[in-house]
Amino acid sequence: MRTSRIFEIKDLTKFKQRLLEWSLHSREIVWLDSNEYQSENGEYDAILAVEAFTALKTDHFNAFDKLKEYQETTGDWIFGYLSYDLKNDVEDLKSENFDGLQFPDLYFFQPQKLIFLKGNKVEFHYLKMLDDEIDTDFNQISSTDVSSPEKLPNIQVKPRISPDQYLEKVNEMLRHIHRGDIYEANFCQEFYAENVDLNAIEIYQSLNQISKPPFAAFLKLENFNLISASPERYLKKKGKDLLSQPIKGTARRSDDPEEDLEIARELALDPKEHSENVMIVDLVRNDLSRIAKKGSVKVDELCKVYTFRQVHQLISSVRAKIADTIPPVEALRTSFPMGSMTGAPKISAMKIIEELEQTKRGLYSGAVGYFSPEGDFDFNVVIRSILYNSENKYLSFSVGGAITARSNPNKEYEECLLKAKAMREVLSAGKSEV
Repeated sequence: MRTSRIFEIKDLTKFKQRLLEWSLHSREIVWLDSNEYQSENGEYDAILAVEAFTALKTDHFNAFDKLKEYQETTGDWIFGYLSYDLKNDVEDLKSENFDGLQFPDLYFFQPQKLIFLKGNKVEFHYLKMLDDEIDTDFNQISSTDVSSPEKLPNIQVKPRISPDQYLEKVNEMLRHIHRGDIYEANFCQEFYAENVDLNAIEIYQSLNQISKPPFAAFLKLENFNLISASPERYLKKKGKDLLSQPIKGTARRSDDPEEDLEIARELALDPKEHSENVMIVDLVRNDLSRIAKKGSVKVDELCKVYTFRQVHQLISSVRAKIADTIPPVEALRTSFPMGSMTGAPKISAMKIIEELEQTKRGLYSGAVGYFSPEGDFDFNVVIRSILYNSENKYLSFSVGGAITARSNPNKEYEECLLKAKAMREVLSAGKSEV
């Protein structure tokens, strides 16, 4: 179905820049970048998928069934996203909050052109009808001029709820916890701007430059744009192996090396942050056990500190072997949405989240990634991300955190602002109305 060619490149960073610039003429773009993050769990340094040959775009109703049929019928690479609101397909839930972005709930496409980067090699995998374009495209990419970034925009984002309203809602979440309705829930708030004209790729490049996360993504499907600096993997399947890496636990960075090291040490020993992470690990283990071979669910790492440019994070790694009878899409359906973005018990937490949040999450808290022809896949969690609809000119990003019995509402609000820092910086040089 595809013709493949391999070329050697001298400068991976420069080739990435040229590749992104070259891709901008395409109507559909998915760019996934590990930022050369040192991890044995990554398959590629970066992937570019462009120009849909076929596509699936739908609301939540029977979305996973439609995706399963599309993935199996196509039998090819497909790239796209799952929005958080696919929870309504998985469970008897609803999403009735305000939605300024108006993204479809699910959007996947089969790219005509697919380019993988690994070390000093670039692999072109084109549909056979385009195989005579590979050499031409490689030469064009190699000679593409990278445009100088424009001055950062001055977009003033506004909070959907005031700080006082946020504190009230966290206190209401705590009342649910103290009553025993839930143990933990991820509560989020939206920051937004209207009538925005945005060069999405330049914002992505700026955000990626200051964050350098292992699961960065730029997505443009028609007028729907995602600019993601996600540090979190949702779920990966390779052969029979499943890997989920939930994040729970956040601390700031410091320019002082000794202080920075001490902050990381404190995070590693913080009982509240540990309890947040362990509760979600238990939830992920439970989700995976429903589609895993008996006795195969294991926790490789529990509450390990990972350091990124903006923050320190506690990350756990949960592995399993998928049962022989489970189709790839079923592994996603069973575990969706990611436990780190919901809470425990999962369904109760999602119901309370819907009551207390003001905005439909949409692609935020969802996942972006791909399926291979063999049915393997890899998806991130859409956090630390800017969403933009270029048609209605609405821009949005959301931030949140896990609320547990030990949560201090004021500290939770400070954590939200910490997570929003990089996004605010690239949109308005760090200024926003908060």
